[in-house]
Amino acid sequence: MGTVMGTGRRRGDTRVRGFAARAGGWSARHRWAAVGIWVLFVVVAMGLGSAAGRVDVKDSDQLKGETHTAAEIIEDAGIEEPAGETVLIQSKDGRLKATDPEFRAAVDAVVRAVDATGRVTGIGSPYDTDTISADGRSALVRFDMRGDAETAGERVEPVLAAVAEVQKDHEALRIEEIGGASMMKTFDDAFGDDFEKAEYSAVPVALGILLIAFGALVAALLPVLLAITAIMATMGLMGLVSHLVPMSDVANSVMLLVGMAVGVDYCLFYLRREREERAAGRDAHTALRIAAATSGRAIVVSGVTVCVAMAGMLFTGLAEFEAMGLASLIVVAVAMVGSVTVLPALLSLLGERVDKGRIPFLSRRRHGGGGESRFWTAVLKGVLARPVLSVLVAAGALLAIAAPAVGMKTQNLTLDQEFGDSLPIVQTYNRVNEAFPGGSEPAQVVVRAADINAPEVRDALADFRERAVSSGASRGPVGIRLHDERNIALVSVPLVGGSDLDKAGESLDTLRDEVRPATLGRVDGVEAPITGQVAGSKDFNDQLVGSVVPVFVFVVVFAFLLMLLSFRSLTVAVTSIVLNLLSVGAAYGILVAVFQHGWGASLVGAEGVGAIVSWLPLFLFVILFGLSMDYHVFVVSRIREARLRGRTTKDAISYGVVTTAGVVTSAAVIMVAVFAIFGTLSMQSMKQMGVGLAAAVLIDATIIRGVLLPAVMALLGERNWYLPRWLNRLPDLTHDEAPEVIAARPARDDEGEPLRV
Repeated sequence: MGTVMGTGRRRGDTRVRGFAARAGGWSARHRWAAVGIWVLFVVVAMGLGSAAGRVDVKDSDQLKGETHTAAEIIEDAGIEEPAGETVLIQSKDGRLKATDPEFRAAVDAVVRAVDATGRVTGIGSPYDTDTISADGRSALVRFDMRGDAETAGERVEPVLAAVAEVQKDHEALRIEEIGGASMMKTFDDAFGDDFEKAEYSAVPVALGILLIAFGALVAALLPVLLAITAIMATMGLMGLVSHLVPMSDVANSVMLLVGMAVGVDYCLFYLRREREERAAGRDAHTALRIAAATSGRAIVVSGVTVCVAMAGMLFTGLAEFEAMGLASLIVVAVAMVGSVTVLPALLSLLGERVDKGRIPFLSRRRHGGGGESRFWTAVLKGVLARPVLSVLVAAGALLAIAAPAVGMKTQNLTLDQEFGDSLPIVQTYNRVNEAFPGGSEPAQVVVRAADINAPEVRDALADFRERAVSSGASRGPVGIRLHDERNIALVSVPLVGGSDLDKAGESLDTLRDEVRPATLGRVDGVEAPITGQVAGSKDFNDQLVGSVVPVFVFVVVFAFLLMLLSFRSLTVAVTSIVLNLLSVGAAYGILVAVFQHGWGASLVGAEGVGAIVSWLPLFLFVILFGLSMDYHVFVVSRIREARLRGRTTKDAISYGVVTTAGVVTSAAVIMVAVFAIFGTLSMQSMKQMGVGLAAAVLIDATIIRGVLLPAVMALLGERNWYLPRWLNRLPDLTHDEAPEVIAARPARDDEGEPLRV
């Protein structure tokens, strides 16, 4: 026989255990000290972070595999790879050719104008570099930006302006610039605008929803202010941590997204419970104690689970993922600590003043008796009356929604996929690829030898250049640039397939698997890793696929153990994992349907780009698996609490779900709204992230928590609290809900037997 409800309190012992309860009690007694410590922590974290500066992820650290090897060779050799730029000169109506005087005059004008800026080097005329299209109607002027390639986007503006001036004088021609620096500027401008838009939209949206939820300005402001201070402190801590684990702009965006959603939610859970207890007639001190022991404890369990899930990203070996995981982990930990320390202190200080600034209509709005939701009471009545049918319908619907995920295709999005036709540079990108297939994103072979000028090496390079074209992987021209003093050669190979990453990937495979072994691979001591955007996308996908199993196992196993220890129930732990996987699967299905197949994409202002950005599926799994525990822990904790009071399991399920429905709905609406902001941004990768997160949270808070969870628990009955006797030795992390919460008489199971608690 197993133990029902676990063990963990001596009969008659009403002492409240747990970090959250103790922290809340201390903060309530030392109110000004708790607030002062929090403010000092935020200020010191920001000051130290600002002083230390932030170290960002380097290109050489982004990936493993050949891409990483190539970056290391270039870095070790001290070669400063400049940001390459290209100016496309193309006949608009197809009548002018590169041999015509007007076309030549335009090329000369571009060369002079670009050179006059003083920002470039190595300008090559298409007549010297053989960069004229097969039909003779397009030509490329290539050059490099002076200075550090990573900051070239900040210096390219004068060059872009010079090219634009030449365009004004040659209306019959199309004269446009594209390259590493100009794309970097485009990306940074778009990313910066998007980030600013999200930053300025998230706060008022969250505040507006909280005003509706609480009906009072002060109560609504508390969660937002605590979330903002948690984000500010995390920004400082990210600067310090970046000297050990480099950070990135993407990690910053993800931190803002997670921090606002989680920070507001945690405070919301705590504040709503404190309000509920005061409304039930308890004094402020008692209400705060109960909120600390119940919602505070649920916040700690949820926060630790989210942190563990975020730590799963550290197993990918991908620098960008490690940055996102660590930034998210820090902000969740900071928000969790703030919610169970400074929030009780503020509530104790404010007392009844937390309801200041009441909005008349909203403050009068009430749920049904006892704070229970009339809507969810009606839903639960049907679900609990027919649990088998409810499980079959809800699970069947989620599996149907998840079905498209079976055909998921992932890749790094190209510029045209990322921005569509919304930016002029995307049209330039497409025109260059059409006239010079693969020319805008060539593969680069980094060749290192003991003596790069040795006859056998020079012969192998020449042979590679010839076979790259004859194999069908490239149409040329294949460029070779020698660094004699460093014994390195950089070979540029435009790939057949261009911006079509599937076809370009086949060309890359031909280079790696056939051309290289037959040429450079025959020379002893020669290294020749192949890099570039197509290679980077392939290597990224390969490494991501390789890290899926360890990340999945780590997150699922640790989440299972945390739920097992927190509820001392094998059944609760197993059902938690299964339900979370269902919501993640449904989110995947929606992503594939909308962004890969384009079904209903216009409804969210998106496009069916034929693929999901490579990093998103694993990222979503980790984030959603963590965030979904918010609601799960909160609802199951209330069900367990009601069961301990002596209610039958069926009544406890109904009570737990309907009394938490208001706060879960408010929390979900805030998360969905904040995530949906990212669905409105210009970059497809941000849209995919926002829509995926918003859809998953919506499904999680409605179908999972409102239908599947109560239906499954109703079917299981007392087996919900099953724990095999051999697991009784596990640490007991269950909580006592405070003496005021538990009924004086011992709770009994559905057969009338006393519960061992």
